[in-house]
Amino acid sequence: MAKESVHTAGGYYPPVGFHFRVEFINVGNDNDVRFQSVGGLNMELEVENIKEGGQNLFEHKLPGRSKFSDLTLKRGLLLDSDIIKWIKNALYNKEFEPVDMNISLLNSDHTALLTWKVFRAWPRKWSISDLNATENSITVETLEIVYNYFEIEKG
Repeated sequence: MAKESVHTAGGYYPPVGFHFRVEFINVGNDNDVRFQSVGGLNMELEVENIKEGGQNLFEHKLPGRSKFSDLTLKRGLLLDSDIIKWIKNALYNKEFEPVDMNISLLNSDHTALLTWKVFRAWPRKWSISDLNATENSITVETLEIVYNYFEIEKG
């Protein structure tokens, strides 16, 4: 009897992108792990162009440093948030306390499939959505976070 193949998120189908958790290590409370969206989890290599004397047809392209984009986190406005206290302390008092973060993509059992370990993160910007009396929507706060780099771990 042939063994039946199992279709799991790690096998034939890609995992869903709407089940995730954001953790600020040593900052935040239980509400501070829930976000509507996370953007900016990407990296790229800078390219150095080298011009060679006498060669006018092309430039040599060499790999340079790795570059990581700023993170953009969005969620409904929270009135009691340790993350916002951390951000206000940085933006108002210029007291920057970089923290590490974990951004985990979860499966249906709420266990991590992939985790992006973000190192030395600090707040760059905090904003809220426009207040508009003609719309029926929640107030969304947006956090922009700068960091040094991230590593990806499976599980």
